[in-house]
Amino acid sequence: MIEWNFQPEIISIGPIVLRWYSLLYMFAFLFGFYIMQWIYKKEGKQAESVDQLFMVMFFSTIIGARLGHCFFYDPAYYLSNPLEIFMIWKGGLASHGAAIGILIGLYFYAKKNRDLKFVWVADRIVIVVALSAFFIRIGNLFNSEIIGIPTNSDWGFIFNRIDSIPRHPAQLYEAIAYLCIFFFLIYIYKRKSEQLKDWFLAGLFLVLLFGFRFFVEFYKENQSGFEENMVLNMGQVLSIPLALVGAVLILISAYKNKLE
Repeated sequence: MIEWNFQPEIISIGPIVLRWYSLLYMFAFLFGFYIMQWIYKKEGKQAESVDQLFMVMFFSTIIGARLGHCFFYDPAYYLSNPLEIFMIWKGGLASHGAAIGILIGLYFYAKKNRDLKFVWVADRIVIVVALSAFFIRIGNLFNSEIIGIPTNSDWGFIFNRIDSIPRHPAQLYEAIAYLCIFFFLIYIYKRKSEQLKDWFLAGLFLVLLFGFRFFVEFYKENQSGFEENMVLNMGQVLSIPLALVGAVLILISAYKNKLE
């Protein structure tokens, strides 16, 4: 068994606190910025547009993730206490909400930048999103949150800040899976970028990430009390349509390829 006793704060100076989660969130956007800058240059797009894309991704991710948490997992509470929606420092971000927020943000970004098609940006941004998901789940691990169900396996983690029960390190399962998805997507992009049809990478990303998310939820504790009476928890319910959308996008891409 592995005893996990990391504190979420790296350093604290008066009211200023640097947390592992915040640092890893910054890494996600930093690496994402440089990857997208490389992609834009590689394909002859204006690199200056990446700065605007960075801001769109930053705000749409946070806003979407926060609203997703509030309205997917505890709508009654947040509708009764609407000011708490803005209190992000108290925790509570949902990846499914982030996915929706990113799609909306990218739509307006592509609309403003006429030389960039929405599908072109979507097919490439998923590479970055997969890597970002890795960093975020590592942040969850440092926060000892989104913990797994009890286990007797040799790799069980005892989250000392929570209890003394050995649990599945579900955050680590997801982090490893998302990192693998990132390397797989970027490998396909580098080797097949000229042959790939619209929507293929975006569809593949949705199927792989949310398909894995559906199954890993069986090893995680529920995030909200109301999920106890559900056959599938909220994470699984939200993952199914996104994975199905991904499958449809892959079929659309294959159909376009067949026509040519």
